[in-house]
Amino acid sequence: MKMREVLNKLDLGNSVAEFDEALEKYFVETNTFRDLVGNRVDVVAGDKGTGKTAIFKILQRRYREIPELESTEVITAFNPTGNPVFQRLVHEEPLTEGQYRSVWKTYFLSLIGNWALNIAGEDASTSFSKLHQLLERTDLRAHDDTPQTIFNRLANIIRRVFNPKAAEVELTLSETGIPIVKQRVEFGGKTDGTKSEVSHEEALRLLNTCISELGYNVWVSIDRLDEAFQGFPAVEVPALRALLRTYLDLLEFEHIRLKLFVRQDLFRKVIAGGFVNLTHVNARKSEIIWDEDDLLNLLCERMKESGIFLTLLKAKELSNEGIFYSVFPNQIDIGERKPSTWNWIMSRTRDGNHVKPPRNLIDLIMKAREAQLRREDRDPREFAEGIPIIEADSFRRALTRLSEERVEDTLLAEAGEAVELIEKFRNERSEHNRQSLSELLELTNGDLEEAIRRLRDVGFLEETGRSFKIPMLYRDGLKIVQGKAF
Repeated sequence: MKMREVLNKLDLGNSVAEFDEALEKYFVETNTFRDLVGNRVDVVAGDKGTGKTAIFKILQRRYREIPELESTEVITAFNPTGNPVFQRLVHEEPLTEGQYRSVWKTYFLSLIGNWALNIAGEDASTSFSKLHQLLERTDLRAHDDTPQTIFNRLANIIRRVFNPKAAEVELTLSETGIPIVKQRVEFGGKTDGTKSEVSHEEALRLLNTCISELGYNVWVSIDRLDEAFQGFPAVEVPALRALLRTYLDLLEFEHIRLKLFVRQDLFRKVIAGGFVNLTHVNARKSEIIWDEDDLLNLLCERMKESGIFLTLLKAKELSNEGIFYSVFPNQIDIGERKPSTWNWIMSRTRDGNHVKPPRNLIDLIMKAREAQLRREDRDPREFAEGIPIIEADSFRRALTRLSEERVEDTLLAEAGEAVELIEKFRNERSEHNRQSLSELLELTNGDLEEAIRRLRDVGFLEETGRSFKIPMLYRDGLKIVQGKAF
């Protein structure tokens, strides 16, 4: 048998959860996932590629099969593909944090309320009748209860309130409720005038009663928050701070719970400068952390799904380490002081903050597999036990490709104002001290320290003693060479 035939039997799925059709096969339950379904966690935070969306998607798909969630309905507040529904907010005038809080509460009221009414009907009870009337009166009743439809209705209300065609009085969106306007103000063909308010607390209390009558608890899960307001800082921070405030406010209602999936760096950005009652958020927050044993187990579990592949290698009954080294060489760079292949991979898939996302590991192995397949086309090998399926040179080629991708889709894409600083390191050396950084960045004193802080925050610089190193993950992508710049 040719080595290519064996290698073709290895399928690791897709490293991006949104595009992994076999995600349920490859998903490994972690403590974070178990804490989430056990309702011990509401906020799942992690760096890019650490598996937030995978947990989000598995929760959506499996919750009806999980015993702990027997009486829980999970509703998604986000469209899984396309532009995030919340992006409609960036096209309006920025609101205050209090007004965004009002928007979030109204959205969740409408999303859950329409779902409940579409199940039970408005005649189910006095409470359901009141809920129906409330949503009808505020123009939020919809028989299509998808996130897109519900949020579009809300966005249209916001637009009408802030852009009346004619008015005798000045209107603003209340921070305590959605205004209902009648008679003297004309909104896109509708003429309204007197204003009344619906208290969110009163409305949510009514909703909580309806959910209780159904015999359910409702979890509203929200993912892709890093995409929602990207590029619009004047909206992003107040809108997401308001979402955290809303989360805290909804803790009062025992049958309604928000489940937030958020990037760690975005969470830090939102709470920067202080956040009242942050301890209450942190008490229900779990950070996704992968240690090396977890990552090895994840990789091997994926390889085990390629049953024929491991059967050919006679590796099915081996330990994780045994499986790994039946596929890969013992070392990438040969020498007594050189690291093992696993340690080589770990040191090259982490950033300067020592974050090792599973996505980097899976992508590196997949790229090494592709490089090896191309090599087998050029120079075919016969399969034999004990010979590495994927050779060292394929890993080196894969690292270059991975580095180029991560520089573009993670480092530069997420660095914000630090992008200009990062670009100055192209074609430079990998290790610096403060003097060489000062010369390279053309900064001194406080400005230099601020730049260093920003570069460390995004994982581009790692402080080691008195010097700073650029992680190997980003070196090839920026054509950075090994060595000291001082």
